[in-house]
Amino acid sequence: MTEPATTEPLSKADFDPTRVDPAQLTEIAKHIRAIIEILGLDTSDPNLARTDERVAEMYLEMFNGLRSGAEPRVTTFPNEEGYEHMIMERDIPFYSMCSHHFVPFYGHAHIAYVPGDKIIGLSKFSRILEFYAKRPQLQERMTEQVVDYLVDKLDAQGAMVVIEARHLCVEMRGVKKSGALTVTSAIRGLFHNRPLREEFLDLLRR
Repeated sequence: MTEPATTEPLSKADFDPTRVDPAQLTEIAKHIRAIIEILGLDTSDPNLARTDERVAEMYLEMFNGLRSGAEPRVTTFPNEEGYEHMIMERDIPFYSMCSHHFVPFYGHAHIAYVPGDKIIGLSKFSRILEFYAKRPQLQERMTEQVVDYLVDKLDAQGAMVVIEARHLCVEMRGVKKSGALTVTSAIRGLFHNRPLREEFLDLLRR
């Protein structure tokens, strides 16, 4: 039986949102508490009890990708069947935080690649996306990071990523356009060929 071709996957602890650094938790909570006080809120209100700690815990969970290393590590397998067509995973949900305002943006990603000598398990699409989403992020940058990972680490012949997201910095503040959808895309390699790109887009429309 052929062994996996690359590095071992991240351990469960690398993506465990409950695993927190107590020192980071304490420091973040201290600053959140200062914001609460600056806003003149009644700190004796029972609804604000431990709000500083809960917000700190939320940030450490939402920014979990920052402590998981420089890039996601996923096991790859030899493409022994010589598969040369598109592999696609669509409607992968994600949540991230806008690096401009530290408020959420969320939506779905559609990811496809044409393998070279290596393939990955389908669940790893979500792991790659999750890694890049769990940090202060820009949708445009995240789209490029995911597609580059597929090409660089899998030696894929081509890759395409489309991300559709709602940004609460657009819906809650500023222009306040509820329901506005931001769509970004990135293509590499064989997906520059129109027929393959159209096949990808046609699958999205179904």
